[in-house]
Amino acid sequence: MAPASVVEPFGLPKHLEASEPPEARGLRRDDVRLLVSRVDSDSIAHSRFSELPRWLAPGDLLVVNTSGTLNAALEATTAEGETLAVHISTRLPGNFWVVEVRRPGAVASLPYRHARPGTTMALRGGGRVTLLAPYPLVSEMHAQSRLWMAVLELPELPVPYLERFGTPIRYNYVTRPWPSSMYQTIFATEPGSAEMPSAARPFTPELITRLVSRGIQIVPLLLHTGVASLEDHEPPYEEYFRVTSETVDRVNAVRRAGNRVIAVGTTVVRALETVTDRRGISHPGEGWTDLLITPERELRSVNGLITGFHEPHATHLAMIEQVIAAAGGDRPSLHLERAYDEALREGYLWHEFGDSHLIVSG
Repeated sequence: MAPASVVEPFGLPKHLEASEPPEARGLRRDDVRLLVSRVDSDSIAHSRFSELPRWLAPGDLLVVNTSGTLNAALEATTAEGETLAVHISTRLPGNFWVVEVRRPGAVASLPYRHARPGTTMALRGGGRVTLLAPYPLVSEMHAQSRLWMAVLELPELPVPYLERFGTPIRYNYVTRPWPSSMYQTIFATEPGSAEMPSAARPFTPELITRLVSRGIQIVPLLLHTGVASLEDHEPPYEEYFRVTSETVDRVNAVRRAGNRVIAVGTTVVRALETVTDRRGISHPGEGWTDLLITPERELRSVNGLITGFHEPHATHLAMIEQVIAAAGGDRPSLHLERAYDEALREGYLWHEFGDSHLIVSG
C-alpha cells in the first residue's frame, strides 16, 4: 500500500499545470522559478534556477541521473482494428518489457481498462507487442491491470525503433506535441527512461560552469524511469539502475567531510539509497530496484534534493519528507506543507515543464 500523503489534499488549478516548455514561454531552461527550503532554519525563499549557485556551497555534491528519455509512446492496432496507444516502460530480465496500454483521447492518451493476457497488437514498421500477464501479478491472470508484462517483437533494436516510430509520452496537461529534444536533460547519455528525469531539465552548460567554478561537484548515476501512475497513483515499481565505483567513492568522501550530498531528482534518491548500507556507506551496484522511501525507512546517503512539485497523492512526497528530515528539519511534515502552501499561493508551476524546489540545510 502506498504511504499516506504528507501534504493536505488540494485542488491543483489548471493554470498551475505547466502545459509547455519554458522555452515556449520565452524563458531559458534555467529561468524557471526555484522555491528554496532551508529546513534547519525552517525558512522558505523565492529565487530562479539560474541562481542555484547562490544557495549551494563549495564542497557540495550534486548527483545527477544520466538516463535519456525514449520516444516511448507507440500507436498500436488490435486484431479487431481498434487503435490504441502502448507506452513502453521498463525492460525486464530476459528481454521482457513492462508496458501500459492506453486509448486515444482528445488531447493525449487516456487509461484503457480492457486489455487481456494473450492480446497481440500490431505496431508500425512491422513490429508487434503481445501482453503476457498483469504486472505485477498479484491476483489472477485476467485481472484488470494498468501495466502488463509483454513481449516486443521489433524489426530492429528498441532504441532506434522508438526513434523512428515513437513519440514522447505526454498527458492531458500538455496540450500539444513537442519534439523529443524538449524531453532530454543536458546530462542524458544513455537512452532508457519512459519519461524524463525532469528535475535536471533546468540545468544549462553556463549554469554547470558556474557551479563547478564555485567548487560544487557533479557526479552521475543511472536510473531508467518507468511510466508514471498519473491516474492510478500506485507506488513506484522496479526500475533499472547503475551506480559506479567512481560515483560512490565521491559520495562517501563528501559525507566523510561533512558536506552535503544533494540528489537531483527523486530517481537519484532511489538509486543511491538502494546501494547505501545501514552505516551510510554507498557501494557500486547495478540491477532493478523496488526501494520505496517512507517514514519507516530513513535516508542514509542524501541530505538535500532538487525536485519539481508533486501532486498530494504522489508517493514522492513521503520521500521528500524524509529528505527534509535528513537535512535537519525537526518538523518535516509541517515544513513540506508550508512549502506547498507557498508554492500554490505564489503560482509555481507543476509537472515536467514546471518550476523547481531545492531542499537543503543552511
